[in-house]
Amino acid sequence: MRRAPQPLLLDLVFAALSDATRRGLLTRLIEGEATVGALAEPLQMSLPAVSKHLRVLEDAGLLKRRIEGRTHYITANPKPLREAVNWIERHRQMWEGSFDRLAALVEQAPPEPPAQEQTKPKKS
Repeated sequence: MRRAPQPLLLDLVFAALSDATRRGLLTRLIEGEATVGALAEPLQMSLPAVSKHLRVLEDAGLLKRRIEGRTHYITANPKPLREAVNWIERHRQMWEGSFDRLAALVEQAPPEPPAQEQTKPKKS
């Protein structure tokens, strides 16, 4: 499989992780290599449906597939996850820095004078 350009790959990783079934498949693969059939067994869906989920994960680079005869063996590939975590971390630091600067500005601002009550003229 040809690797997608970095921004597109990140989009594919986040899209792949947006589905609970795909996150569950990745979690199962942390234990080690599994066949497509073994991955599908505990799920309440057809083998073609599981294969579609696996294809989304594979397109995002999150899986590696090894084929022996008619059996497909699947393993997790953590590299795209690390790249996504690094992207999140860079942006988290930026946002936290922005919030820290905003808090400092708010603390330095002189207190606003209390609002004066407006009195309404009395009707005669």
